Amino acid sequence: MAADRTALKRQAIVDAAREQFLERGYVGASMDAVAAAAQVSKQTVYKHFRDKRSLFTELLTADMASADDSVDSLGRAVPQTQSLEEDLTAFARAYLRSVMQPNLIRLRRLVIGEAERFPELARAWYEKGPESAFRRFTEWFEVLTERGLLRTDDPRMAAEHFNWLVLSTPLNKAMAEPHAEWSEIDLNVTADAGVKAFLAAYSARRRSDKHV
Repeated sequence: MAADRTALKRQAIVDAAREQFLERGYVGASMDAVAAAAQVSKQTVYKHFRDKRSLFTELLTADMASADDSVDSLGRAVPQTQSLEEDLTAFARAYLRSVMQPNLIRLRRLVIGEAERFPELARAWYEKGPESAFRRFTEWFEVLTERGLLRTDDPRMAAEHFNWLVLSTPLNKAMAEPHAEWSEIDLNVTADAGVKAFLAAYSARRRSDKHV
């Protein structure tokens, strides 16, 4: 019971921190304001988080983990796929929708805006976000190359190509235009086109067809 109350307080602090960081920026947010928004004492906040930096890092971790959860099951199917384009497309659609969640876009802007003053925050975000995705995709493409479904001389480079073919247009626009809106249909079209471009470059079958 006590453990449940502790977990609820911790979650309330993280939720309040998200609101404060997004509204006031990293510098403008204070532990006092977080405590007030979470309806806990300042001492309780410091009991869970040693400083503002560790609280912000926890927030990044929690929000990115939540985004990953929504696409994990689709991702697990990719290395063992029996229908590469179908499974890769299903993943790409879910992945793009996940990355384009408004709270994650706002956090991305916040981190980039503070990167020069707080490079360690930017490094933590990069490691938990893009770099984590690159490692996952690299592992997939190594397996798929071994299975003869892809031809990748450099699976890491292929992973980066896949990531940005799927994300680049809507993500870049969202970063520059805070009020830009994308329908699910728009995102699906972008994801589908990204997968087709990726397979045109890396599919073993399509490369073989060119030499027939």
